[in-house]
Amino acid sequence: MSIKVDVLRKIRILITNQFDSPEEAFRFFDSDEDARLNKFEIKKMLRAAEINGFISGFVANELLKGHDTNSDDTINWEEFKVAIAELERDL
Repeated sequence: MSIKVDVLRKIRILITNQFDSPEEAFRFFDSDEDARLNKFEIKKMLRAAEINGFISGFVANELLKGHDTNSDDTINWEEFKVAIAELERDL
């Protein structure tokens, strides 16, 4: 199994097993309640999905690079929905 597929699978398991919806997961990890996930909050979500160490930092950077469409170094709800849709498509 590739690292990407493993990471996507772990994120999907986290969201489906611990939350009623992706939006609930987003709100849970948005610890400062600014309606955006910053790199620290994304890494917290990844650690909860059992993605640790170097990989979590790399995945957080890639998520920001690939989905931060307004270039504010955060992922807002709309950007998160796109990322989740891709996750579902890729699995």
